[in-house]
Amino acid sequence: MNSGASTDARAALSRLSGPAVDWRRLAPTRAERVLPTPRRSAVLMLFGAADGSPTTGPVAPDDSAVLLLRRSAGLRHHPGQIGFPGGGLEPGDTGPAAAAVREAVEETGVDPSGIELFTPLPELPLAVSNHIVTPVPAWWQHPSPVHAVDAAETQEVFLAPVAALLDPDNRRSVEQVRGMRIPRMPAFELDGRLIWGFTGVLLSGLFDTLGWTRDWDETRLAEPDA
Repeated sequence: MNSGASTDARAALSRLSGPAVDWRRLAPTRAERVLPTPRRSAVLMLFGAADGSPTTGPVAPDDSAVLLLRRSAGLRHHPGQIGFPGGGLEPGDTGPAAAAVREAVEETGVDPSGIELFTPLPELPLAVSNHIVTPVPAWWQHPSPVHAVDAAETQEVFLAPVAALLDPDNRRSVEQVRGMRIPRMPAFELDGRLIWGFTGVLLSGLFDTLGWTRDWDETRLAEPDA
């Protein structure tokens, strides 16, 4: 971890602002084109204490975790892939943050009253499904039980320890999917799960911005099976 990185994960997330996060600089492989009328979406990047305890004081990045889910294999877009809770903005949503929380409740059953929301980050295109996605960082002040609410949409819900995600031994690059070459993108291998694609880019870019990233070997490759 960089010497200038914050020792309090919540404080670091709360200080993020749009100008500090340049996804195109941090992840140039995601500079994609979408159609003229993309759908607006949002994802919830929900961090909290890795041990699931309520937070009353500083939490070191290595003692934090992030909420992720695995999409069901039968879905049309990104089947079986790991991602953040989230989805498309609906007419009743007041903005990306509201949409991200609503979707997280629908997908994981999380209690929204325990979530502290921070400033949404710059949007990023997801051309494969024609979405413009707004990442919404948040802190899980009062963790609640979570589970896969609808098996047709979500296969599993889990906490990914940040210490494991930052471990250079768990970092990978993906440059081939189902035999097809793609621009190299960052990924994470964790307990038999491969976190790659849009989610891998967001996590890697966020860690770079926060100064949490540790040197890792970008030539170590993994090929997704989903």
